[in-house]
Amino acid sequence: MKPFARDQSKNPPPKNWLDRLLRRFSRIAYGLAVLLMYTLASTALGLALAPALWIWSLLRSLAIPLTGPLPWIVSGFALALCFFIFGLMLLLVVPLYNWVLPTRVKPFKGGYYTLHALPWFLHNGLFYLVRFTFLPFVTLTPFGVWFLKAMGMKIGRHAFVNTEYISDPQLISIGDDAALGGSVRICAHYGGGGNLVIAPVSVGHRATLGLACCVMGDVIIGDDATILPESVLLPGSRVGAGETWAGVPARKIEREEMDRIKAEIRGMTETLG
Repeated sequence: MKPFARDQSKNPPPKNWLDRLLRRFSRIAYGLAVLLMYTLASTALGLALAPALWIWSLLRSLAIPLTGPLPWIVSGFALALCFFIFGLMLLLVVPLYNWVLPTRVKPFKGGYYTLHALPWFLHNGLFYLVRFTFLPFVTLTPFGVWFLKAMGMKIGRHAFVNTEYISDPQLISIGDDAALGGSVRICAHYGGGGNLVIAPVSVGHRATLGLACCVMGDVIIGDDATILPESVLLPGSRVGAGETWAGVPARKIEREEMDRIKAEIRGMTETLG
């Protein structure tokens, strides 16, 4: 990592004196950015916890006079209820932070240690507070869709989003009636060789992304296209309208080949039956 931190050839010109300072002292700047993210996360989590703690204190006071197993039953119910109150509050607090803070992510190619990457770092750091805590509990509900939209993800009418494995929601757009299957992974960035590349992902109308497929940054999926389960769309992939792609890395599957695969599956099913 050290050579990459000092190699500025992959970077666009510095934006200002602060950007030059960050690049000169990249390791220190990175450490400070992480501490800043932890501080922001603590305040966001604290704000979301406050109403839950208040409800807990009220319900706990009602449980104290009870006898037998009732205090434990009431306390257990109170804790479970407070968890969901905390989660729903977090769905409100995090988008508010994302709106107030400098998190307007733009396409970028350059080094990791630069002022250009800071909005991306903050945006994902905030999003992951929900993704790794409460988002699995509201996926496929109006709360989950609302949160993704509040974080900047463009989701068309009647789109079906059955996954929380998302990064960079601000740079992802999903068309009308599109379907994202369970455990689909979409991230609008990739990196390697000292480069960080942030590039949008677009999923067209009525497109279908099968179970656990992976879509990386700089990918466009056309209307009515199908990505088969467990496939990996590498950066720069352009899936045409109505096309079917599959494999690792994913490639276009011609209609004749797809018909042959379906016939083989039907034959195996009949044999097993």
